[in-house]
Amino acid sequence: MSKVIVVGGGPAGMMAAATAASFGHEVILMEQNDKLGKKLYITGKGRCNITNACEVEELIEAMVHNPKFMYSSFYSYTNEQVIDFFNEHGVATKIERGNRVFPISDKSSDVILAMERACRDAGVEIRLGVKVTKLSHDGTRIYGVTMESGAEKADSVIIATGGLSYPVTGSTGDGYRMAKQVQHKIVHCQPGLVPMNVREEWVKALQGLSLKHVVLKLSKGTKELHQAFGEMMFTHFGITGPIVLTASSEVDEKQYPLQGSIDLKPKLNHQMLDERLLRDFAKYNRKDFANSLGDLLPKALIPVVIDLSGIEAHKKVDQITKEERLGLVDLLKGLPFTIEGKRSFKEAIITQGGVEVKEINPNTMASKKVEGLYFAGEVLDLDAVTGGYNLQIAYSTGYLAGVSIL
Repeated sequence: MSKVIVVGGGPAGMMAAATAASFGHEVILMEQNDKLGKKLYITGKGRCNITNACEVEELIEAMVHNPKFMYSSFYSYTNEQVIDFFNEHGVATKIERGNRVFPISDKSSDVILAMERACRDAGVEIRLGVKVTKLSHDGTRIYGVTMESGAEKADSVIIATGGLSYPVTGSTGDGYRMAKQVQHKIVHCQPGLVPMNVREEWVKALQGLSLKHVVLKLSKGTKELHQAFGEMMFTHFGITGPIVLTASSEVDEKQYPLQGSIDLKPKLNHQMLDERLLRDFAKYNRKDFANSLGDLLPKALIPVVIDLSGIEAHKKVDQITKEERLGLVDLLKGLPFTIEGKRSFKEAIITQGGVEVKEINPNTMASKKVEGLYFAGEVLDLDAVTGGYNLQIAYSTGYLAGVSIL
């Protein structure tokens, strides 16, 4: 069997290392941090959304970029196998809303320990605090790596260094630099699954307010770019939350600024919402307009809606005209604001872009440019929406790289 070096101790790297070692290879896992899974530790707000318990075809549908590339990976190592892997290594799991899979303990540290245990049980040599600076190669074949502390020979190298998101965890683009050393193309990188900056001050004034069961729409001129139903939250800079993060990955940064809108009552069409308003206005007849919306909207949102509606706050409800009421319906069905751009990599959950997948064999994760080189995880130009799908990409590509070592 051959000697394998895996660069990067995240989920893709640990899975690749454990898999390769389980097939009898001599494996060294090199991680520049002082512990494995540093980024994994903070995923899911420390709970770690391990994967998604959907059908494999739905995994592919959740991909934002290069879904066809993932067929071999997802079918070679499915989400069911991932769940079985963690169960077998002492992590009991549960399924929550949206088929999201979490450890029952709600501790990402349990996930990391399970993966580290799998590596050690398989015989992987784990080296922490080791920074790989470049690949050792002759232009056609890899024969090891160079580190700050020296060099190490190997028959194969798997790059699983992650992307650029959360750079404090060590994701600083090292894998891209190594890929470029052997002439691999890097698709432009940008933050993915990241909050968004909004221009209007009223949005920022609502900091901390969460909205559930709303529809977020993004448009450029007359063209609608994205629409999603779910939960979001206002912040001191703009908006965040599940549907916002997903929206951020669906739109290219070159398209900003964008028009955004929130349908506060998506389950009611315009006529139904107008009828609801008429009932509320009848209930609060002779009350001020400002005191008539408490049954319909969160308290913090009422002053904003009143201001944007153009209706005087102290105007009596029975004096509101039909035109004003219909204008209010339009506002509630499309609360408008301007999205100026995404937040930075410091707040991004994932990186969009990376090593061009056309230069990678999807059946093995092997480089088509140089023999003995493999890639896995976020370093590749692969990403998906929120819900555990991106970690599944890491496990599946890591497994396929590990099992494909010659």
